[in-house]
Amino acid sequence: MSRRPEYSGRLFYLSFILLHQPPLHFANSQLLTANCLLHLTFAAVKANEKYQVVIGLEVHAQLLTKSKLFCGDSAAFSTDPNTHISPVTLAHPGTLPKMNAKAIEYAIKLGLALNCEIEQHNYFARKNYFYPDLPKGYQVSQHTTPICKNGFVPVKVDNTSRNIRLNRIHIEEDAGKSLHDVDENYTAIDLNRAGVPLLEIVSEPDMHSSDEAFAYITELRKLVTWLGICDGNMEEGSMRCDANISIRPKGDTKLGTRVEVKNLNSIRNVKRAIDVEVERLISLVDNGKPIIQETRSYDADTNNTFSLRTKEDADDYRYFPEPDLSPFYITDDYLLEIKNQLPVLPVALKQRYINDYKLSDYDATVLCDDKTQAAYFEEVIKHTNNYKAVANWMLGPVKSYLNENNLSYATFNLPAEKLALLVGLVDAGKINFGNASSKVLPALLLQPQKEPLQIATDLNLLQESDSGSIEQWVVEVITAMPDKVKQYQSGKKGLIGLFAGEVKRRSKGKADMQLVNEMLEKKLNN
Repeated sequence: MSRRPEYSGRLFYLSFILLHQPPLHFANSQLLTANCLLHLTFAAVKANEKYQVVIGLEVHAQLLTKSKLFCGDSAAFSTDPNTHISPVTLAHPGTLPKMNAKAIEYAIKLGLALNCEIEQHNYFARKNYFYPDLPKGYQVSQHTTPICKNGFVPVKVDNTSRNIRLNRIHIEEDAGKSLHDVDENYTAIDLNRAGVPLLEIVSEPDMHSSDEAFAYITELRKLVTWLGICDGNMEEGSMRCDANISIRPKGDTKLGTRVEVKNLNSIRNVKRAIDVEVERLISLVDNGKPIIQETRSYDADTNNTFSLRTKEDADDYRYFPEPDLSPFYITDDYLLEIKNQLPVLPVALKQRYINDYKLSDYDATVLCDDKTQAAYFEEVIKHTNNYKAVANWMLGPVKSYLNENNLSYATFNLPAEKLALLVGLVDAGKINFGNASSKVLPALLLQPQKEPLQIATDLNLLQESDSGSIEQWVVEVITAMPDKVKQYQSGKKGLIGLFAGEVKRRSKGKADMQLVNEMLEKKLNN
């Protein structure tokens, strides 16, 4: 069909009744926040003393393919509803799916990066359930043959490292989006997202605190963006998380009744929702009430969860093989080809920075938080071997500039060689770090084509290294503060900073402070 459907570009409306509970209103939101934090603290203490929290996470990562999973409709995010649709997305009779090979490639990349076993014999299944934003009335997913099995995600919490085990990663198509706040009488349906390829990453019930869950999702988000398979934008729905939460008495090995909290749209909200749900479950058990297996949602405004429906089990979905898609086989050669395409992963790169460049664990970790940041670091150190200074510049003045201007290293316009030259000016003692970071760098960012030395010269910031001039300033300072000199000579050695600061002031920041300190110590100790 060459014509686009006439309803393209408009929201679809369904006239069914929505049952909901109105949000609670509080007169003093600050008091509410304080009380919530206090209650959560007590709940955490109680959980640690009496119960073990058990958490498993299901993370849906929307893949950065150009088209949808089973048709050529655009998979790009759009604020214009129902513009990325066609008869296939709308499940018109007679339409047939065609597999997007890129989605398979991306799934394998993530599986290899997470130490998974790759299932080479694959097929898709129909997962049957009805939602108004799922046009077919079923979802095409994987059931008995997830493309990736087992594996783990390494996390670090409170200086303790451990591996969170994975159960599976499988490919599936996304549903559309139901909008409940567009019209007071109807639910509006946007099907742009319907059919977009997803990876569902399912952990084992292997986490025991909201801090571990926070670290786990942070690592997953970093990895999918590092691999370039998902943009990790949770606010736009590119990554969503469902948390399965239960509690059990300390020492028990049997899992308790789980509750699932759906569609958490930020890493912070995952942590908050887990904390508040753990408090609710403990309160139920302590008061002799049963925990019902159910699906709940989280309201970030009130910091509360509320029930949506009783939880389905796998049998309720009536899985069976998708008859319109052929099974597919992943060859050894194809696996090797994808493995050879993988970039150096953050964990390995961090270790290289620590071992080869002698960076601290903190510096190496932060540099590897973002692929574009690490790539920029790699470019800068091609022009200087002062690795620590480059890290200090990138994680200090440069990072501050990016944060203040809502930029990232992906859009940073300063050539890496220019930053290396600026590092070299400080190393050579031609300019001090304070002036370099507060005056030369801002000017260089406005005129990145200029040389840092020329900017420093134009701003009259080059350090005075002439020993005669420095000695004159030092003598003037010592002569002007005889009382402080006596205190220094009587043992108050910390006063040398006072003398050095005064020399810096008199020289208008141009004195070479290394020479200043050497000369001060020599004269004051004679």
